[in-house]
Amino acid sequence: MNWKPYAKAVVGGLVAGLTAFGTALADDRVTNAEWVGVGLATLAALGLVYAVPNKPA
Repeated sequence: MNWKPYAKAVVGGLVAGLTAFGTALADDRVTNAEWVGVGLATLAALGLVYAVPNKPA
């Protein structure tokens, strides 16, 4: 399977999810609502970054 078309979206999702997770850890615990926020940030970034086409070479 060729991952190249999905790499940009995967990296964007990871960055958004890890950023939300880092913010949720500010008080040294992660609540259920914060987990939902992490998941939504990850999925939103995956979808939005995937929807933006790459610039042609």
